[in-house]
Amino acid sequence: MATATPEPEILAAFEAATGFMPVAEGLALYAAAVDAGALGLPLLEVGTYCGRSTILLADAARGAGTVAVTVDHHRGSEEQQPGWEYHDPALVDPEVGRMDTLPTFRRTLHRAGLEEHVLAVVGRSPQVARVWTSPLGLVFIDGGHTDEHANGDYEGWAPRIADGGLLVIHDVFPDPADGGQAPYRVHRRALASGAFTEISVTDSLRVLRRTGPGV
Repeated sequence: MATATPEPEILAAFEAATGFMPVAEGLALYAAAVDAGALGLPLLEVGTYCGRSTILLADAARGAGTVAVTVDHHRGSEEQQPGWEYHDPALVDPEVGRMDTLPTFRRTLHRAGLEEHVLAVVGRSPQVARVWTSPLGLVFIDGGHTDEHANGDYEGWAPRIADGGLLVIHDVFPDPADGGQAPYRVHRRALASGAFTEISVTDSLRVLRRTGPGV
């Protein structure tokens, strides 16, 4: 996979955005998105949150003449709910009393000047995947980290990846002491399927290329 880096203003927008992805992993994601963009197909992520990683996918999509698709219900994943480690009370809608990251996400894209290069789908990943029929150049799985959600994202979206396209999985921790195991198990499942070959490892980010059938 060829190395590609975003322009300074894009990297600055990424670093300024609310989110959890470290810079090194963001750069690896960007390089994967540029690589996959050569297929001319949409680049899709599951788990938008406030749009930090979407900036990188959108810029790569812009350069490739395609679009970034981002899927999220915007009510927050399990660990972002009140009382949990990653909860941010500033992201709670005071009127309904629930998490709502959609307004912050829209501001993130506006500040980065990338709104027109993103298709934002508000909904739950399995429901959206069931009605999605187009092939994809890249799928980035970074949604809910339970086995139910991680496996649902894989089962819903991995079959949509075109030959030569990329599957990117975030928060892959082989050691349980470092983090939850659901993304790691999905990573192992993808490799065991015979459909994917790993081409890049950057901290907890794994990049796999689709090289065969049998997802």
